[in-house]
Amino acid sequence: MKEIIPLWAQPWLDVIELATQIALIVLAAWLLRLVLRRLVRRIGERYNLPPELVIGSRRLTSFVIYSTALLLILDRFGVSGTVLWTAFTGFAAVAAVAFFAAWSVLSNIFCTLLIFTVRPFRLYDQVELLENGEKPGLKGQVVDINLIYTTLQESLPDGQDTVLQVPNSLFFQRSIRRWRSGVQG
Repeated sequence: MKEIIPLWAQPWLDVIELATQIALIVLAAWLLRLVLRRLVRRIGERYNLPPELVIGSRRLTSFVIYSTALLLILDRFGVSGTVLWTAFTGFAAVAAVAFFAAWSVLSNIFCTLLIFTVRPFRLYDQVELLENGEKPGLKGQVVDINLIYTTLQESLPDGQDTVLQVPNSLFFQRSIRRWRSGVQG
């Protein structure tokens, strides 16, 4: 076969072979997708399936076909599917841990935005977070609201003043009793 190909093209033989394989993979994926989309549409019409199911099935088959084609193309370039899977699962695990770790911080930041827009209480209001109907909760005057915490200054019966830092998300998980601008209740 090398005798048929001109001398100038022989160094490019590997590249031409790779390009041909990739073109065949893309063509096969496109044809398979076309056939399966038509098949899913006909099954949907024949059995009177809901349009949402037909559309979802078509999208799922397209995703599977194109993902498989991508893996086959990457395999032609020498990238192992095992390496890709390991990298993907490693990334997913790190992303899940990072998301879980940041969840409470992000939740408190979002609740801060809600406190400033919905205004369930304001600076210098007296508030009480109620545990339930029978037990008293956290109570104090709002002296600061930052991204993570709302600071409550509580006056104890022995005359001492202490400060509570309450996560902002807690104000949206419990009932709040509020007295306006320092008026004790």
